[in-house]
Amino acid sequence: MIEKLIGLLDWIYKKKCYFCKSSFECVKMCSKCYDKLSFRLFRPERIIEGANIYCAGNYTKELQKLIRGLKYHRQKDLAHYLAKFMYEYFEKLNIEGEFEIVPVPLHKNRQKKRKYNHMELAAEEFSLMSGFSVNFDIIKRVKDTKPQYRLTRKERLENLSNAFEVDKYKYRNKKLLVIDDICTTGSTFEEIIREFKKNGICDIICLAAATPL
Repeated sequence: MIEKLIGLLDWIYKKKCYFCKSSFECVKMCSKCYDKLSFRLFRPERIIEGANIYCAGNYTKELQKLIRGLKYHRQKDLAHYLAKFMYEYFEKLNIEGEFEIVPVPLHKNRQKKRKYNHMELAAEEFSLMSGFSVNFDIIKRVKDTKPQYRLTRKERLENLSNAFEVDKYKYRNKKLLVIDDICTTGSTFEEIIREFKKNGICDIICLAAATPL
């Protein structure tokens, strides 16, 4: 009787796709919607301070909704699909070596307001897929910066100046894979790369899930 009741509740409350609302697969992003995600070219979008910056897809349609749902609407289950998309892109780059994943940190005030850092969730999922460890402690955001999306490149750089602090004693002598959701001008990655290099850490690759067209 209890098993039948549990089965009934599972059927009633089964997950619907966040994108098309289908409950056929009972997942947060069905395979049909996931397959609509497409990769950009498998080459660096930019090279900043000698570090390659890659962007997996365009910030449109399903990928935009995926990022926004995870980031702003507490759809934490979507971290798996964002990480999967980024990992599948990363695999096709055929970059050799053992990496540590470094999610771009939030300032403690913003993380307290949001309750979580969506890129930390994505990093944990990426770690499960890749076997790479995650380093949450090597870099902190010590400046509560303004949102970047309305700022010019010059304003972004000023906004991010001295925003990050590296603890070089947390470095484990592996290549660093710094991940973020969106790369527009590259200013966030640029400031992080500079801060790492000031501390003698130079073997860095950056990967964003998306870039605006």
